[in-house]
Amino acid sequence: MPRVLVDLLSYTGTKGGMETYARELYREIGSRDTEFEFVALASNEGYELDTSWFPGEVIRSGLSGENRFIWAYGELVKVTSWAKRTKADLIHSPATLGTMRRSVPSVVTMHDMLYWSHPELMSTGLYTQPVKWMEKRASKAATRVLTISDVSEGEITRFLGVDRSKLEVIPLAGTLLDGVDRSRASASDPFVLATGNRRPHKNWGGLIRALPLVDESVRPRLIITGSHGDDPLAPIVRETGMGDWVELRSWVSSEEMRELYSTATIMAMPSFCDGFSLPALEAMMVGLPVMLSDIDVYREVADDAALYFDPTSGASIANALTTAATDPKRMAELSVRGRQRSSVFSWDRTATATLDAFRTALRADQH
Repeated sequence: MPRVLVDLLSYTGTKGGMETYARELYREIGSRDTEFEFVALASNEGYELDTSWFPGEVIRSGLSGENRFIWAYGELVKVTSWAKRTKADLIHSPATLGTMRRSVPSVVTMHDMLYWSHPELMSTGLYTQPVKWMEKRASKAATRVLTISDVSEGEITRFLGVDRSKLEVIPLAGTLLDGVDRSRASASDPFVLATGNRRPHKNWGGLIRALPLVDESVRPRLIITGSHGDDPLAPIVRETGMGDWVELRSWVSSEEMRELYSTATIMAMPSFCDGFSLPALEAMMVGLPVMLSDIDVYREVADDAALYFDPTSGASIANALTTAATDPKRMAELSVRGRQRSSVFSWDRTATATLDAFRTALRADQH
């Protein structure tokens, strides 16, 4: 029975989409009877979290996933030594970075190439060059490289020089939030929901600055969730005078998100760039319409099931906000299209393709 060591050193409960990917992928894998045995190498922070979703033993690494230097050392060096210690036959690194040397076959899932394609939008400029170096080393050491969109596949080949023969696109999937009641969405009090971390490429400031361009008689409210501590968007709200129209929230519970999904008019994702869009996909799954930046990766996710706008144009964003607030027929059409489009993606398909990639990596090592 091949043993897979899963690198969860970056799993700390604060990393958003990449943690969702690891959790939902291995929850689905755990529901199956496969030939694999799994063991996870967890950060100190991740070890303290609920890891009942993982289908195997979870080992505390003694390393912090929040201390960037300790975490980087763990990724580059310690994962390989733990693979030897646990007698693993394969390493899976599901969070873009991985070991720089390997003693067994390895599979790394690289979600995006934003440090390469848009370094000016990365919030941690000091770490841009080290992260790029780590991504380069991880891709070279990997037996197989997985990614989540065609856009990311193109950028991995362009920036890292990875041969397409060892690269595979396996899209993410969404997790349906039960209990959402879209019949409660009110056209008389429209509001736009936005959710995500405050990294610059998300362009939340552009969304807020577009609000004053919408006629006050039809202007929707805006709720943005996902901040940690002091919200960097607060000064923009004050600068634009939109305090009565914008509500900034931190991370919300499933119960709060269920209420927001049930009552929002539309979800907005104004990013300049991205590797996928789990928030948009999960909104579409419950019938919540989405308005998205007109960028290739969002077209790849939502196809014709979104209201698109130019993220660099306040006027374009304002026009989309106006449409969302004043055209219930269009919103109803997008709701139907969104549900249909979201059915293309499933964790079942993601897990099946990932397990096949593990098998391919093990076979490749035998030749």
